[in-house]
Amino acid sequence: MKLSDGEKREIFKLLETDRPLPDKYRFLLFDDKREVELVWNGKTNEICNIVLPFQAIEQVDEPRAEKPEDMKQQTDIFDARGRQKSGWTNKLIWGDNKLILSSLKNGPMREEIEKNGGIKLIYIDPPFDVGADFSMDIEIGEDTFTKKPNILEEIAYRDTWGKGADSFISMIYERLVLMRDLLADDGSIYVHCDWRVNSYIRLVLDEVFGKANFRNELIWCYTGASQCKTKFIQKHETILVYSISDNALFNWKDVAIPYSEETIARTGRGAGATGLYTDDSAEDKHKNRLKASGKIPEDWWTDIYRLQGNGLEKVDYPTQKPEALLERIIKSSSNENDIVADFFVGSGTTCAVAEKLGRKWIGTDLGKFSIHTTRKRMIQVQRQLKADGKDFRAFEILNLGKYERAHYIGVNLSLREAEAQVQLQQKEKEFIALILKAYRAESMENSGVFHGKKAGRFVAVGPVNLPVTRLYAEQVILECRNKRISRVDILAFEFEMGLFPNIQEEAKAKGIDMALKYIPREVFDKRAIEKNQVVFHDVSYIEVKPHYAKKTVAIELTDFCVYYSQDSVDSAATGLKDGSSKIVVEAGQIIKVMKSKEGIVTREVLTKKWTDWIDYWSVDFDFESKREIVRAKNEATGEMEEVWTGDFVFENEWQSFRTKKDRSLELITPFMELGAKRRKVAVKVVDIFGNDTMRIIDLSAGGE
Repeated sequence: MKLSDGEKREIFKLLETDRPLPDKYRFLLFDDKREVELVWNGKTNEICNIVLPFQAIEQVDEPRAEKPEDMKQQTDIFDARGRQKSGWTNKLIWGDNKLILSSLKNGPMREEIEKNGGIKLIYIDPPFDVGADFSMDIEIGEDTFTKKPNILEEIAYRDTWGKGADSFISMIYERLVLMRDLLADDGSIYVHCDWRVNSYIRLVLDEVFGKANFRNELIWCYTGASQCKTKFIQKHETILVYSISDNALFNWKDVAIPYSEETIARTGRGAGATGLYTDDSAEDKHKNRLKASGKIPEDWWTDIYRLQGNGLEKVDYPTQKPEALLERIIKSSSNENDIVADFFVGSGTTCAVAEKLGRKWIGTDLGKFSIHTTRKRMIQVQRQLKADGKDFRAFEILNLGKYERAHYIGVNLSLREAEAQVQLQQKEKEFIALILKAYRAESMENSGVFHGKKAGRFVAVGPVNLPVTRLYAEQVILECRNKRISRVDILAFEFEMGLFPNIQEEAKAKGIDMALKYIPREVFDKRAIEKNQVVFHDVSYIEVKPHYAKKTVAIELTDFCVYYSQDSVDSAATGLKDGSSKIVVEAGQIIKVMKSKEGIVTREVLTKKWTDWIDYWSVDFDFESKREIVRAKNEATGEMEEVWTGDFVFENEWQSFRTKKDRSLELITPFMELGAKRRKVAVKVVDIFGNDTMRIIDLSAGGE
């Protein structure tokens, strides 16, 4: 390193005054001089290495049991009840894909992935339109309601990388590094993009995977109407393909396109009647010889069409891609039983095609609606495979659940236990203050389980890193009785499954009006708090009725209540132009607000009955039969071991849901055997916004 005395003095002065060094010193101070370097504001070599345990929410093995005898063994990996007992279980994971990727790479699930050959193919279609609003259109009878994304999704999809090129590159760079480290040695990644970001992504992929591992720039072309008259019409998207090494898997025979009769006739001189040679024939080295399997597709694809409005595949998800596109990609760069992954899963096309082609799969997304759309789609795929007599794998729905919240409140989980506890206590204090501010409650000091008061109701904020359990709720009830408090709100991220409405009924019997309310993730957005946009929803409420007959039971769904709000009738009416309309959600009702040409405002309630809120419901006829087991490190031995979390996995045995073509919903299950032991049945309802609610009923006291 050769620096003049003046340069050294300048560096010391800049460092002392905490000012940045000029760019020239990056090349003068370091020996690693690269002719071309990709630099952006905020670039860092620090990659997320946090490991958070995955929480199992649900498992789906048998698509739908119509009667007890349908619960039979599919193959040797399924038991008599239809539950998969061994082998790989496909994974649909809800959460921030950066945290998911880091936990997959560095956590105990990595071992399971490696035992199954590693991830051979990653396909991602990230949200490259940074101006998109990520709202969802939901059908309500003859009308369509546009559901806004929650503020967390706004932060992730717009504020995190939607502020411009720097934020987008930072987002995609860190995730691509994590994906690279998860790929098998012969693995490939396909990154879908368009004109907005393809130049940025190409440079990032060059840096992460290396220019030598670039494989293809695929151009997916399509046609369609356009009103543009100022430039050539943009009718293609780009898929960039990179590999880990030179031995990347590529099955050209599986995606070869048959030659036309004209081509065969034109090039078949001296090659017999067909003009085709076997694929491994020495003759095919000669010019104008045709392989029997067909020709390898070029890097421009014109034979795969975009989804049409009435297409059979269409699930009304904005970024949905055709299955034919994913079929070509998956066939070319993976084999049967290989793991295929999509970390921006969207409507689940990658998972659906992977399942149909006999691949294992992992799909992740931050959007709840995406996870729910994919769940329904995968059940339909399973049903079809079952009807065709083909095997399929179980899939489980996972999230980072309560563990993810520690990350959001800023707790450094890599600290030693004692330090972490100190930091957690401080963060919990700040967290409670934040929640009370968002709830517009007055803070209370030294009041036991109560943290605040609002409009004559006491407020208890649940634990930061745990769901509110029965024990916690009973403690609140006891404190209410001791202090003669008759009205209380419990705020929490999560409530123990089956806690409500049972605990509320117990509180009511003791003269206490107890309200359970979810803390929305929007509380972490200061702007939302300042604008009073944070809404704490009451828990949804499920009513079911069991029907007994000769040691069998059928479950009937009898009521479902929700309490959502999005906009209001008054604000909609104020902003409407004459002759227009708008749909809003207010206090659990979807309302169409209309203003006539004469300026007269009218309203129509679109949710005519409680079933209008239900998109999907399912039943586990033997809840608590499967414990949730996670792998965790034993602090004493340092070894990884299986540990029961204390929770149970919802095993989806029967379900009814609406599809684009069939909007009907069954409200009673077939009769299923009760069994001799005590039996708990869990009922899960997913509303039209994609949110889950569960009710657990004990059947031990009913039936014969």
